[in-house]
Order: sequence, then C-alpha cells, then structure tokens
Amino acid sequence: MSREDARTIRAGRRTVEIKRPGKVLFPGRGGAKEYTKGDLADYYRSVAPYLLPHLRGRPLMLERYPDGLDGQRFMQKNTPEHYPEWITRAEVAKEGGTVTHVVCDDTATLLHLADQACLTLHRWLSRTDRAGGLDHPDRLVFDLDPPGDDFGAVRAAAVWLRELLDELGLPAAPMTTGSRGVHLVVPLDGRQDFDAVREFAHDVAEYAAARHPDRLTTAARKQDRGDRLYLDVQRNGYAQTAVAPYTVRARPGAPVAVPLTWEQLDDPGTDARRWTLADAVDQARTDPWAGLPARGRSLGSARRRLADMRGS
Repeated sequence: MSREDARTIRAGRRTVEIKRPGKVLFPGRGGAKEYTKGDLADYYRSVAPYLLPHLRGRPLMLERYPDGLDGQRFMQKNTPEHYPEWITRAEVAKEGGTVTHVVCDDTATLLHLADQACLTLHRWLSRTDRAGGLDHPDRLVFDLDPPGDDFGAVRAAAVWLRELLDELGLPAAPMTTGSRGVHLVVPLDGRQDFDAVREFAHDVAEYAAARHPDRLTTAARKQDRGDRLYLDVQRNGYAQTAVAPYTVRARPGAPVAVPLTWEQLDDPGTDARRWTLADAVDQARTDPWAGLPARGRSLGSARRRLADMRGS
C-alpha cells in the first residue's frame, strides 16, 4: 500500500491508520456535497470531545458502508477478531449465546470505526459501568416519526410532549435524527429496568396521543397511522438501540444527528437534516444540552403523577 493509499492520525497515545482516505462514501449527486472516508475520519476526530460522553460504556451497533452509500449496508453487532485489542468490548447475553459489542471509549476507537466505513453509531440506552448494568437504562427516548417530511408536525409534537413531561417532572432535550424526525431524550437514574421504562414510555405516549388524537398516534402499523405523527417508544427495550448524538447518518449530504436547544427547535430554519458533517462540530461547541441535569431522575414520582392524570 502506497502512502497515497493511507494516512495516519494521532489520537492520544495511539496512531490510527485510515486506509484509502480518498474513497468516496457520500457521492456528490443531486446537489449533495461529496465526502470521503478521510472527511469522515476528520469529522469524528473533531467531534470526539462532544460525542464520546454519549458513547462511553455503551454497547454499539455499527452501520457500515464499505463501498459507500451506493454499496451494501452492514449492521454489525459482533466485534470482528481483527479489530485492535485495545478497543473496549462488552460481551452481552442473547438467546442461545452471547454477542461481543464494540464500546467506544476513546478517539482512537472512533477513528478505527471511521476506517471501517462505519457511518452511523447506534448506542444502547444503558451502560456497562453503572449500577444495575445493562438491564437498567439511564436514558429514555421518544422517537417522533412524521408520516412524511413535515417537520412542522415534528416541532409541534415535540412541544406537546415536552409540556407533558414537564407536568411529570421529567426534563427532556431534543435532537434531530439526521433523517426525518426528532428524538426527545430523558435522562434517568437507572433504578428501573427496561421493562418498567418501556411500559412508562408507552403510557406517556398513549396519554399524549389521547390529548391530540388527530395529530399523534402510537399505532405500530403504518396503515393505521393515517397522516398522524407516530410516537415510537420501541427503542426503550433491552438490546435495542438509538442513534447517538453527533453521529453521521447514511443519507446523501452526510446529515448528522444533532442535539438542539428548545429555541433552536422552534426556529423555522431547523429541520431533521439541518446539520451535516460540514458544520455539526460548530453546533456541538455551543453545548446545546448544557441545561440538562447531569444526573437523571427516578420514574417513581412521574409514574404516580401520570396515573393521577389518567385517572382524573
């Protein structure tokens, strides 16, 4: 391999090789900007200080495109044997055996994943290094999925859901998905297991849909939703994943899933693909989730409040 076929990037104590950095991963067609594997590596190195806190201790599912968006997609859970030994791994139980996931704890791991043409990082909502372990999530996610590209419907639904969560005493923060919708992320204290958290999320979504039956739905089947926005809580389960903040999405133009302030969500210029690989680091530097509590809340009091509201 010639020097032109590879470059090295220093990351802390390690040096990571990026092979074929000029390989196009995001073709520049239809007005979309072209991005290469080298561009992806540079982005992940730059955004690492803001992205890594959302990844540490969490098993990942990796969305890889070795030949770019025009090639085959691989959803990778198990860590290949050829991955460097210094990459953290988490062995997770599954039916009939185990899966050994990658855990991204440092910039060098991020760069290695970029070299593997991993575009999108899908993270667990629980951590290996917290009390209760992987059975107890410290994040709850509401996925606001519109029937089309109507971001106005997403914006309205996010406001309604935030109002409900405020009534329940739960802070929430919005994040564009880089696709069509928004995730509302609620930090938890990790005391409840996945079954309890998903049941609560389902009850909240059902109550929100009952408040706005013409605009919101919890119907899992698309044919039952009509033109209503779907409040999806299925990510709140054991071994389920959600896209990580600041991860790149596998779409033309390399849009990025970006945390927002509520003021930014209200901006008419904001949509799910507003930020891309070219400018997402600038958004990260503003620390849009600065007001989100560092320690999550218990669901105990919120569940009681919701029960009172549903009974009234």
